Amino acid sequence: MKTSLQILLFALLVGLAPLALAQEMAPINVNQADAEMLAELPGIGAAKAQAIIEDREANGPFSDPDDLTRVSGIGPATVETMRDQLEF
Repeated sequence: MKTSLQILLFALLVGLAPLALAQEMAPINVNQADAEMLAELPGIGAAKAQAIIEDREANGPFSDPDDLTRVSGIGPATVETMRDQLEF
């Protein structure tokens, strides 16, 4: 019984580790970050990171998280997952 509880606790901690890392991540300035940095945001991979940069260059800086929805493929749900990790 004790071993099963230890295994369960270990699995829980391993499963929650990525969430703890995401919360400790310093905010990313979307108006200055390069594609590699932007790709670290939840829901943003290399293609969307490049699209953010292209939109920023074509249309000017983003002023708040909701402005990111002007980038194709980024909707309100994606913005909500990364809102606390952004700065402008």
